[in-house]
Amino acid sequence: MAQPYLHPLQVNPRTGEPFLRLPTPLDNFIITPPRSNDAPALKEILNDPRVYKTLESPPFPYLLTHAESYLDMITKECDAALEEAKKAYKEGASEPLGHVENCPVRYIREVKEDGSEVLVGDIALHRCQYPDVKDQSEREELVRTNMRYAVGDPEIAWCFSDLVAGPYHGRGIMSGALKAIMDQWLIPRMGARFIRAEAFIGNVGSVRVFEKNGFVMEKTVQYEMVTNCGVTRLGLHVLCWRSEQKP
Repeated sequence: MAQPYLHPLQVNPRTGEPFLRLPTPLDNFIITPPRSNDAPALKEILNDPRVYKTLESPPFPYLLTHAESYLDMITKECDAALEEAKKAYKEGASEPLGHVENCPVRYIREVKEDGSEVLVGDIALHRCQYPDVKDQSEREELVRTNMRYAVGDPEIAWCFSDLVAGPYHGRGIMSGALKAIMDQWLIPRMGARFIRAEAFIGNVGSVRVFEKNGFVMEKTVQYEMVTNCGVTRLGLHVLCWRSEQKP
């Protein structure tokens, strides 16, 4: 049964689960909510050095209990996003669809020829926390200001958190997922007009993903930090997308 408040998400007719499909030629990949049985796959992904060396905060080593706890948290967030979309639809009388604060789908899956699905990545949205700003007082004020904006306000600075499983690197999957999320949800349903992205200095692949989707390198902030897995990083690239830059 169609759920107009979910537009433009599609709905799996068998499970009722909402999803976004990546653009061709990656249309065998979809973005769905997290699932309770994702924990083993998530554990495997986040113990792969091709993945954890590009991230700052996940525990290391990444245990099954970490995955289960994290999935419980983000499942609640995605469920809340679905309820928010339903409420916005009812209050907005369907046209135009009301703006929402979050996206109910985030886990990227490959759909195999036999119909089975494999978890291959994560793409999450959140209001920017300005990790590149090292002055604590300045950063806190930026975050407070950003959090004060009402849902749908064009002044909100949005950010992405994303990862792709090691065996799927270099296949354009995150570029396709980013395009799908931006074009089908973040811009039309969340009202995004300004998006920031950060990548560790040296993470050329991540920078390219954002540049392919219209982001422009704004600055590079140099500082030394040690991630949870013990890797020393030398700073962040900051890239930005504004509505007038949309390709």
